[in-house]
Amino acid sequence: MPRIKPRLMSIACAATCVFLMADFLAAPLRADEVKAGDLVITQAWSRATPGGAKVGGGYLTIENKGSAPDRLIGGSADIAGKVEVHEMAMNNGVMTMRPLDNGITIEPGKTAKLAPGGYHLMMFDLKSPLKQGDKLPVTLEFEKAGKVTISLDVQGVGAQAPAGGDNKDGKMPSGTKM
Repeated sequence: MPRIKPRLMSIACAATCVFLMADFLAAPLRADEVKAGDLVITQAWSRATPGGAKVGGGYLTIENKGSAPDRLIGGSADIAGKVEVHEMAMNNGVMTMRPLDNGITIEPGKTAKLAPGGYHLMMFDLKSPLKQGDKLPVTLEFEKAGKVTISLDVQGVGAQAPAGGDNKDGKMPSGTKM
């Protein structure tokens, strides 16, 4: 009997170590995921801006895991005078950009992707340039989920996707409107 107890303790200790290690290794994967009600926000990023630039863009993915639609209606950031939800689209051979006064609806079970060339956040009146490697706090406002603060990872000037993203060929991401 005395030998069984140390074995059980050593098995329990090993199991605890495995769970702690798994949690530690999984933490970076969850770090970029932000939840707001039934919404899950991932892949939040921006591009660096040249000195003197007064506008910047923000990109992210919003998944609605709930049973009711929600709507991204706006945002704010300390570094910008104003943050709006915008859409770029091709109209009669001309690229246009316009604010979406009603925001973007995220239907239940669907995903909205804000990416270059389509839906995006437009940050106006930047107080300083966005620098590669920075983390830019932005507060998003949703119709139902309310306000949630995320962090945009600032990538290089010409980036087409977040670091480690799946858009290495430089083409427009799927789900964007062109």
